[in-house]
Amino acid sequence: MEGDALRIGKSGENDFVLADQTVSRIHCEIVREARGYLLRDLGSTNGTLLDGAEIREVYLRPGAILTVGKIELKVRTFAERIEVLPSERELFGGAVGKSAPMREIFGLLEKLAPSDATVLLGGETGTGKDVLARAIHEASPRKERPLIVVDCGAVVGSLIESELFGHEKGAFTGATAARQGAFELADGGTLFLDEIGELPLDLQPKLLRVLEQRAFRRVGGNREQRVDVRIVAASKRNLKMEVERGKFREDLYFRLAVVPLELPPLRERLEDLPLLVERLLRDLSREVPDAPPLTIAKSALEALSGHDWPGNVRELRNVLARAAYITRAAGESEIRLGHVPMGAPALGAAGGEGELIPPFDPELSYRDTKSRFEEMFEKRYVSWLLDRHEGNISAAARAADMDRKYLHKLAKKHGVHPSQKK
Repeated sequence: MEGDALRIGKSGENDFVLADQTVSRIHCEIVREARGYLLRDLGSTNGTLLDGAEIREVYLRPGAILTVGKIELKVRTFAERIEVLPSERELFGGAVGKSAPMREIFGLLEKLAPSDATVLLGGETGTGKDVLARAIHEASPRKERPLIVVDCGAVVGSLIESELFGHEKGAFTGATAARQGAFELADGGTLFLDEIGELPLDLQPKLLRVLEQRAFRRVGGNREQRVDVRIVAASKRNLKMEVERGKFREDLYFRLAVVPLELPPLRERLEDLPLLVERLLRDLSREVPDAPPLTIAKSALEALSGHDWPGNVRELRNVLARAAYITRAAGESEIRLGHVPMGAPALGAAGGEGELIPPFDPELSYRDTKSRFEEMFEKRYVSWLLDRHEGNISAAARAADMDRKYLHKLAKKHGVHPSQKK
């Protein structure tokens, strides 16, 4: 659809001609509006149907079946490439980067953030999707209203509906009082649906309905409530692939992916590392205002640049936080190479104490040495994994493709289970 309106009928004067006797001369039209695409019947003889229901006016959604006379048409979106110049700035809210991919993202968001367009953020864990979501909210006219965050992967499946829509007293066992849900709390502001790919399949139609109608009912309630919210969603999963696998609804994907953005992993934008380190050290310095500002030695920065950062910016933040602790404990303010928790490929995977990999022990056999290092790797990896998922065993097991019970057992074995931490 190139213009703002598309007229359909069997007359040659229409934009889309259907040469069928059941189609009226000028049958219906599709009009582009701010809210979406409006389908309007123009007094046709045989009517216009959407998904089998006769309509006068209705907003279209991707995947819907439009019936004109006896002709069926399927509504599909197409990728329209919009040329947006990269931003001249090296930051957008709390996100920083001078690399071309990041400045292209900043350039697009500078134009779109002030609107109500739904944004879908993709990218690996730790790339900063939550930071960008907050930046989008703060750059919009809604910034004085709430930003409500729902982590769809961290809420138990049976409770996610209540988390989103709220519930009435007595709606289910344990519902001793009425409770507002995320949509209600975010009214007038922004709702950030993090890890939307983890949303149970049976709840996806309900979310789609709310996104389309901007109205919902609390669990156990009868009163429909209308809301005005801007949606930003994020997922580490490839939602297009999830759609093909039947694990995510296509119509919900299209409703969310109005503006899809893929955040590059840190290893693909290492030129941004100095900027990121500078920003993170500034934040860490603010945490201890009475201490001298933190700086970093060139050798330490070069060492950081040589790592591939599987945990992305989140991993970098954790490494710098540990390095800052070691540096201050030594009575210094400059992070040197010896302060960075190095350890060959294990950089950043320490169990939270910044320990270094020990030297080989000549008294130990190959088998014993290997066992010792495997034990160390196991502890450090499990601790790092749980730290990334804030102690959520289920979320950590899913991310690592591990059996939940086995991860629980390893965490207990090494003393890093959330229940063992003070």
